[in-house]
Amino acid sequence: MLKNYRTNGGYDEMLDGKTGIRAHYRKFNKLFGSLKPSDFNAKRQAVDKAFLRQGITFNVYGDAAGAEKIFPFDLLPRIIPANEWEHLERGLTQRITALNLFLHDIYHEQKILKDRVIPEFYVLSGRHFRREFVNFNVPKGIYIHVCGTDLIRDKDGNYLVLEDNGRCPSGVSYVLENRRAMKRAFPGMFEGIGVRPVETYPQELLKSLKFLAPAGVADPTVVLLTPGAYNSAYFEHTYLARQMGIEIVEGRDLFVRDQRVFMRTTKGLQPVHVIYRRIDDDFIDPMVFRKDSMLGVPGLVHAYRAGNVSLANSIGTGIADDKVMYYFVPRMIKYYLNQEPILPNVPTYLASEEADRKYILEHLPQLVVKAANESGGYGMLMGPKAGRDEIEKFRKQIIAEPRNYIAQPMICLSQHPTYCNGKFEGRHVDLRPYILSGEKICIIPGGLTRVALRKGSLVVNSSQGGGSKDTWVLY
Repeated sequence: MLKNYRTNGGYDEMLDGKTGIRAHYRKFNKLFGSLKPSDFNAKRQAVDKAFLRQGITFNVYGDAAGAEKIFPFDLLPRIIPANEWEHLERGLTQRITALNLFLHDIYHEQKILKDRVIPEFYVLSGRHFRREFVNFNVPKGIYIHVCGTDLIRDKDGNYLVLEDNGRCPSGVSYVLENRRAMKRAFPGMFEGIGVRPVETYPQELLKSLKFLAPAGVADPTVVLLTPGAYNSAYFEHTYLARQMGIEIVEGRDLFVRDQRVFMRTTKGLQPVHVIYRRIDDDFIDPMVFRKDSMLGVPGLVHAYRAGNVSLANSIGTGIADDKVMYYFVPRMIKYYLNQEPILPNVPTYLASEEADRKYILEHLPQLVVKAANESGGYGMLMGPKAGRDEIEKFRKQIIAEPRNYIAQPMICLSQHPTYCNGKFEGRHVDLRPYILSGEKICIIPGGLTRVALRKGSLVVNSSQGGGSKDTWVLY
């Protein structure tokens, strides 16, 4: 089925232009090569039906054709050899360590600002910097408990960090369900090839959450706080709560009395000690942040400040995944850890810096421009693929609000064989590993490989028509 597959230039995950199939794909290719096209199509259809039956979906805001979509899944896995994964693990551990130190610092002594390693303007003007939490000691000193860091590969196959998602990173449910689907489709292949498991993630997440429990609580009650069924990641919220064996709650299910949080249950009130919140800061407590929020819990921040409940991720982490802060992460690593970054950033220009802004405005048709606090592929200009009107619109926005924009050169993401239009074609991919910070740092082997299903597209987000693949890390 792959004999007519051709690379389109750039870096191909499976095929090396000189030697054919890359070494870490050879075992898989041998087993996959014995499959008839009719068998492959039967497996594809079985997986699609299973996803439909189980409601493995995501919501697209503002989609007139209907909000709920089945998450597209491609049966050809992305495979990562052990030595490559070890390199990624070290780089991701280094990065999350530096980000947590940075957050502790800017909410306490602000040494990195006083030493002028990062201009204080960028932190203090950040939309998600929460002045209310300066000098507040978060439980166990950890700010980002769950992080999804997006990685890409350049034309030479080098891994680069595209961004850090440190507020409410989503997608891990698809990692777990993709793996289950692949095990049903290809029973026996995992043992033969030696693929590391991902199924322990919910238990590791629960362990990290319980580690945060207030002092003196031996058996903490953990809940997952969701905005509700209309949220784009609601499937994931219900899925993770079920896998961890904890309650999923909305704001109306909780209330605060005497600075303690309680959950309403059919058996009466139950104290809550740890909240895995999938709600942004703005909506979490109408008494402190947005007064019109119907999603949060009035008084929750007071209970949090009193040390009677713990939140994951902590309030105020959003400043760390501001895309302007991303520019400074290599400096954070050098400042706090005295190390060089193991995983480099994509070259980045800050529109607030005069020389950078001049360069950005002169080269808009060649650059990718991103808004500092948008996600999901929104608020982005793909210069080489944009029309004149769109470019001029972004030019005005950058001039009006330079703090809100960064720009990067267009990186041709690596590609992977993907089944499209009845045959295998190259489609661009990225990788989102999930990093847990609790008693120790734990990284699920692999993560979510997102794939741009439109030919030539570099946008992999599900909200923009992307799909996913199972990611196999070899022993």
